[in-house]
Amino acid sequence: MKKRTRFLIILAVLGFCFYCLWPSIQWYFNVPEADQTIAMKTREQIRDLAIEMAVESVEKLEKEVKENPNAAVSNEYSWLVKESKANYNAYKKDIPADMTVSAMFQGFCFGYNADTDEQKKEAAISIHNKLVTLFQDHYRENILKNKNYYTNAVKMGLDLQGGVNIIIRADLDAAIEAKKAAGSELKSDEISYFKQQAMTSAIETIKSRIDRFGLTEPVIRQQGEDRIYIEIPGAGQNESINAIVQGKGLLNFRLVDDAANEEFSKYYMNHSTTTFDAKGNLLDPSIIPEDCEVLGYYVKDEYGLDQFVNWIVVKKDISLDGRHIKTVNISRDKLGQTGVDLTLDYEGASIFADVTAKNVKKRLAIISDNKVKSAPVIKGAIPGGNVRVDGFGLEEAQNLQKVLETASLDVPLIIESQQIIGAALGEKQQIAAAKALVIGLALIIIFMLVFYKGAGFNAVLAQILNLFIVFSVLSGLNQTLTLPGIAGMILTIGMAVDANVIIFERIKEELRVGKSRAAAIESGFDGAFWAIMDSNITTFIAALFLSILGTGSIKGFAITLAIGVLSSVFTALFVSRLIFDVGTELHNKKKVSISWRIK
Repeated sequence: MKKRTRFLIILAVLGFCFYCLWPSIQWYFNVPEADQTIAMKTREQIRDLAIEMAVESVEKLEKEVKENPNAAVSNEYSWLVKESKANYNAYKKDIPADMTVSAMFQGFCFGYNADTDEQKKEAAISIHNKLVTLFQDHYRENILKNKNYYTNAVKMGLDLQGGVNIIIRADLDAAIEAKKAAGSELKSDEISYFKQQAMTSAIETIKSRIDRFGLTEPVIRQQGEDRIYIEIPGAGQNESINAIVQGKGLLNFRLVDDAANEEFSKYYMNHSTTTFDAKGNLLDPSIIPEDCEVLGYYVKDEYGLDQFVNWIVVKKDISLDGRHIKTVNISRDKLGQTGVDLTLDYEGASIFADVTAKNVKKRLAIISDNKVKSAPVIKGAIPGGNVRVDGFGLEEAQNLQKVLETASLDVPLIIESQQIIGAALGEKQQIAAAKALVIGLALIIIFMLVFYKGAGFNAVLAQILNLFIVFSVLSGLNQTLTLPGIAGMILTIGMAVDANVIIFERIKEELRVGKSRAAAIESGFDGAFWAIMDSNITTFIAALFLSILGTGSIKGFAITLAIGVLSSVFTALFVSRLIFDVGTELHNKKKVSISWRIK
């Protein structure tokens, strides 16, 4: 392989590694500790905090405008200046040369008629609300960006920071039996797909409930066919975990009573504070028919959380149970409109055909966890069990698909193990361990430089790149760094040095018989190739089986070791070789600085 090709491959690998490592760099070095604490909160807490911060910031700005209108705009409002200038341009106003606090605020006051005191009051409220929305969007964007860095960064394991570890088993056999009991016999070729869908359902159900209990951002991943592994850093919250696992995503379809809904809306407008009690129950049930109940209609907000929109009166009787849904897909019709396609089982198809035939032009609410997620109008009778729900954007359709898939499956979840783990290493011990690692690495570097002279520099560079690649791949795979993982990384360092030692000793043997620099290097690498490959292949096979069969800490050690094996082979045989060849061909070196006894 040509040197240029090898150089480009190395650059590509390093570029990819840097891309994988970027979230970790940002999270651990560029995000302040206070912002990390905020980003670790649940999305529900982030939403509340963003609103609170936005209101405080707008009140502070309005106070500055009132007390010192000619003050210069501080750096914290630099993003708001851009928004203000955009408004000046939109309303074809001249942008002030000297952008004061008052001038910046004026950019948000265009477009309001404020002749009377009442109009001025309404305009002030509208401007205030507009600024609150802008500030909230700004804070939300920054917080969620930091949260995304955390999600994609290498995380500290529970043995390093403490927390709770849970392994949950999804009873897929019970889910299949429940499907059969409902009259939906699965064919042999459908069982595998059903299990995959069931696991997706179980994981999605857990994720969707995490925010309700104020838990720190967890690690959730599937293990094997039917296990779900959860890590929650910090103090364990047993009751919250039990509530998450025991919850089920119940789905059904019910008719909307439009007449009752209209009457209720009028009543609620005039009695908004006395309609419901603290638990959301109607104080006066007589305001709606006996066969109806009031449920909230929710959509996903910018945080991915359910946001209340309004109340809807629906029938208590279930028109169609979600267990009759077999498949859910998103598609576009001939006009390019996005819709959600449902396939029902035989019984469900019969029920749905009858319901839709009798209730044309009425709305059919899709309800999950007692929340109305959609209420499309029935355009006509729908026989055959193939149902299409129209009127959605792509994102809305994807959200509805997720609701239908995850809520329609009743997958029993069983906690197999739950451990509260204290941090094995405190802060002082972590610093001591880091110092030990740095000192050990420094001693290896000194040894290689002293014993192998100039060639030792190749080994040092390869060693640094090796650690960089290993950590980058761990970051790219969203792996958690644990004590066994660190042990695997240290073992990788020793193996990488060992590969360089084998290569250097072979080169020294070739130089002793009188070969030139180029010939000695080529023969040395060729002679060491299979010795290095044999040892690393056997280690990689062992690490591979450990990662497949092992769990917890063993799996972490095996994954880190497997990545390290591949990385050490790459740096020892590929990077180190290129450095030698560059010295030979570009710098015209005739001798190899590799030993004190070989000149």
